[in-house]
Amino acid sequence: MAFIKIDNMSFTYPNEAHSVLKNINLTIEQGEFIVLIGQSGCGKSTLLRHFKRELRPHGNKTGTIFYKGCDIQQLDAEVAATDIGYVFQHPDNQIVTDKVWHELAFGLESLGLDSPTIRRRVAEMANFFGIHKWFHQKTTALSGGQKQLLNLASIMVMQPKLLLLDEPTSQLDPIAALEFIQTLHRLNKELGITIILIEHRLEEVLPLADRVFIMDEGSILFDGPPKAILKKLPANHAMLTALPTAMKIFHLLNGVGPVPLTIREGQRWLSNQQFNAASSHMLATTEKNTANIVLEAKDVAFRYEKNGLDIVQHFNLQVRECEFLTIIGGNGTGKSTVLAILAGLQKPYRGKLLLFNKALKSYSNKELYQQYLTLLPQDPKSLFVQKTVRQELDDMAYLHKIEDRKIQETIQLFNLTHLLHRHPYDLSGGEQQKLALAKLLLMEPKILLLDEPTKGLDAHAKEELAKIIKDLQVKGMTIIMVTHDIEFSAQYSSRCALFFDGNIVSEDEPRAFYSGNSFYTTAAHRITREQLSNAITCEDVVTLCQKTFV
Repeated sequence: MAFIKIDNMSFTYPNEAHSVLKNINLTIEQGEFIVLIGQSGCGKSTLLRHFKRELRPHGNKTGTIFYKGCDIQQLDAEVAATDIGYVFQHPDNQIVTDKVWHELAFGLESLGLDSPTIRRRVAEMANFFGIHKWFHQKTTALSGGQKQLLNLASIMVMQPKLLLLDEPTSQLDPIAALEFIQTLHRLNKELGITIILIEHRLEEVLPLADRVFIMDEGSILFDGPPKAILKKLPANHAMLTALPTAMKIFHLLNGVGPVPLTIREGQRWLSNQQFNAASSHMLATTEKNTANIVLEAKDVAFRYEKNGLDIVQHFNLQVRECEFLTIIGGNGTGKSTVLAILAGLQKPYRGKLLLFNKALKSYSNKELYQQYLTLLPQDPKSLFVQKTVRQELDDMAYLHKIEDRKIQETIQLFNLTHLLHRHPYDLSGGEQQKLALAKLLLMEPKILLLDEPTKGLDAHAKEELAKIIKDLQVKGMTIIMVTHDIEFSAQYSSRCALFFDGNIVSEDEPRAFYSGNSFYTTAAHRITREQLSNAITCEDVVTLCQKTFV
């Protein structure tokens, strides 16, 4: 008997003409690690929520999901609550109490377990996850990585058999994300937990997967081991760009033999290729931008509480016209706070902020936010106030006297036509990001501030975003982006900066910035650093290898 079986399931949201899920048939065995991938809006989250009865979306469903041979809708309430755990994309959306220890105990208390059992299970999970070090802290004081780890531990204390995760690392920095994924690997291997994971960061998760499901427009396009993807995916399919770097390099160079999947396998495959003497040649670096400075911070310091610690201190930054600057750094270091300061939403207690050589505080709010600056926040839903996508755009157009021609151009640019009648909250995470950015760009600001705009976006959607950003630069816009997406930063930004301990500790053009780093660098550089000096993207590697292979 299969652990999970999906029998010919389809699903359609209310008032929708087309099904989101189409004739899904799957079998999952106990203890498997499944990675579910696909482009934004293909139905991944909708499918995952059907495994958790309490989260099943409203709409018209046909077919059946069986859990241990029982229709999932007929499961005993306690079994459904404890056997099947679900971790959300946004850490803050799942935390319900004020203290770490209480969050761990909350689910068990809700089940009515006795105190000794609760204490034993909480102690066990706190030690397993290393939470005992911050066991008595307030949940509001935790970093993003700690919050997501706490959410996972709060589910695991219920002793689930099936663990569902919807892009759990999307808001984590690279190091915190890797630690979280390694924890999932331990749960799968040491405890035998069956895991179904939706993830866009495939570099770390695909090597752990027993099977990969690729969804395309509501159907299962591929079901098999990770290394079989290259043979089974149609040529030029959008998901080929999302594969781990070692696989992409192998594919683009028409490699033969076993397909490399990990960094180590990629290094071994590349080291076995024959290079000529020109292989040591380095790629040229980007020329330094000498355009006018449009935004500048001088020795800025900021704290949230009068007697609290400085979140930002001795912060200095110069941003030049038409530049695309990306700022990276760990969770909780203050990157989003810096964006809020640059946008004039938070007031530093020391230092100067200059916008076009004029003090930022001297601008009126109307002048500042209708002519010069706009900020895309981390949570795009905070910008949504209407019932449909079309109404969101029309509302912005009405407030700022924008012509309908401009609205139509924006709809086409962001490919929103098929979503115009949908409620913004019913969109996928990636689609919400696109709508929020489209709404802000209607104002045509001179400086665009972006806080994690690539989270929830698949590889193809990131390429579309990069094209939009490039076009905006050509038209004269300056973009500052806070991100954990090192691959995007390396490939598309004009300049990169590392934020640490309250200020910028390092900045340079991408090739110089990412060459030589161990963690804050790209997978392409980790694979090729011994042979190809300063290659930081797949395109770099392919370009050099095509010139240097014998």
